[in-house]
Amino acid sequence: MSLGLRGVKRKKKKQTNLRKQGKQMDVKQATLQSFDSTAYTATVRLTGSHTALEDIPVARNLPAAEMTAGRRVGVIFFDEHNPKEVVVVAVYT
Repeated sequence: MSLGLRGVKRKKKKQTNLRKQGKQMDVKQATLQSFDSTAYTATVRLTGSHTALEDIPVARNLPAAEMTAGRRVGVIFFDEHNPKEVVVVAVYT
């Protein structure tokens, strides 16, 4: 326990280590090939790969106007062995 504001005792939050649980998120770079603004999904090609991942969900905080073909995107893989556990979380030049 640690002392917080005004001497109130607070329990320390237990931090979860995903690697110890056999779970690990991977962030990878990709190029946006197409974007569906209705379904908010994208087709991306991972850097160094010749195959495309289709119908990947896109985070809703990314403006549709920024999602143009050829832009670089950041993609999170929650489970590298399951291509449906992927989300586009960033777009940059």
